[in-house]
Amino acid sequence: MEALQMYVNGKWEDSSNKEVINVTNPSTGKVMATIPRGDHGEVDRAVNAAKDSFVSEEWRRFKPFERGRLLYDVAGKLKENRDELARLETMDVGKPLSQGYADIDAAIRYFEFYGGAADKVMGDTIPIEDGLIDYVIREPIGVTAHIVPWNYPIQILSRSVAAAIAMGNTVVVKSAEDTPLTASRIAEYFDQTDLPKGVFNHITGYGHEAGAALSSHPLINHLTFTGSVGTGTAVATAATSNVVPVTLELGGKSPNIVFSDCDIDKAVEGVVKAIIQNAGQTCSAGSRLLVEESFKETFLNKLVDRFNTLSVGPALDDYDVGPILNQKQFDRIQDFMALAEQEGTVLTGGKRINYEKYENACYMAPTIIDDLSLNSKLAQEEIFGPVLSVFTFKNEQEAIEMANSTDYGLVTGIWTRDINKAHLLMSRIDSGQVFINNYGAGGGIQMPFGGYKKSGFGREKGWIALYNYTQVKNVAIKFD
Repeated sequence: MEALQMYVNGKWEDSSNKEVINVTNPSTGKVMATIPRGDHGEVDRAVNAAKDSFVSEEWRRFKPFERGRLLYDVAGKLKENRDELARLETMDVGKPLSQGYADIDAAIRYFEFYGGAADKVMGDTIPIEDGLIDYVIREPIGVTAHIVPWNYPIQILSRSVAAAIAMGNTVVVKSAEDTPLTASRIAEYFDQTDLPKGVFNHITGYGHEAGAALSSHPLINHLTFTGSVGTGTAVATAATSNVVPVTLELGGKSPNIVFSDCDIDKAVEGVVKAIIQNAGQTCSAGSRLLVEESFKETFLNKLVDRFNTLSVGPALDDYDVGPILNQKQFDRIQDFMALAEQEGTVLTGGKRINYEKYENACYMAPTIIDDLSLNSKLAQEEIFGPVLSVFTFKNEQEAIEMANSTDYGLVTGIWTRDINKAHLLMSRIDSGQVFINNYGAGGGIQMPFGGYKKSGFGREKGWIALYNYTQVKNVAIKFD
């Protein structure tokens, strides 16, 4: 049992109310840590500390390359503690250990990528007329808030925090109450660097308390949020009242579109990995399968056989599929399964898997559902579990219409050997990312990530994310 603390203005502290929140290991259902139940008071102190640090001469004097070196220092600490961090992320979220390691490696890359970018964001000169020099510079936007979800805590924290600090901003992180362990470690690593006090702050607490106080705080200059559409709407509304820009990465109902001319073995494996990663608790999960009608039986037979080989069990034992986060999330998935029994055909899975010594943990067999209507909730809404819904199309136009038939547009996979067909679909599908004959591209540190429609707006990852954390200033100089 570890009693974690918040990190505010370079100091470790409990909440003023002295209340704590239990942190449970999804694999066992047992409490493994506590965090402070921070509220508006802690948020206010953290934001004010970040504001004071942002305007301080100490932080202003940090050159861009020096900010980059700080981020490289944190990357080095992540490398040194890779094994411990992978186990913490695995125990915290419930994802298989190999996926925990992959998340730590991605976090390292984010700090390295943005550390290297810190002194390479340039301005522009604009030709106006003789006797006038006009140029554009990018300045840091100020105090940035980062509300981190529970499913990929270290990755999502790293990708936004590293970009914000690289550009000279100060940061307040609110980690998810379910999965705060690696965020607390990153606070320790920042504390061990030469980063001035108040540049990085980490608060803990419930979303409706600490998260709401952070998103509505008048001293926040930019807010990054990853999570559900409902909560994202509330966050954006609160930020809008302060005229604050927001980067939202919300839900997805992402399709894998499989044509009969694909490499069937690669397509099967791609479809499987896209839905079982983190037990399907992924915004970019490939939760819909659109398969060419003439190819359906052949492909589904192979896919069902592959699903039936998947192992399900405790995360540290590195089974293919770990547990669902908690009972609340599991119950929500089971509500969808009850609907599936009424509206479709469950080809495999759909049931709870019980482990005698882990009665309080929630394990679920990977599931494939066929014969659904395109209007079904199972076709339209995020299930956030290892559940794949199957649909068929006759031609390319029908595949495009099906792919675009939800309110989301985050990721799409296309599986075909016909490059013309692939390019046609890519150009017609409303999706922030399109993968052709792959899905995910190894984490895609350098690739812009974000969605169309209700999947959010703005982009994270890659070079373009740096611009989230800057504001543009134009300067015009008249000379004779």
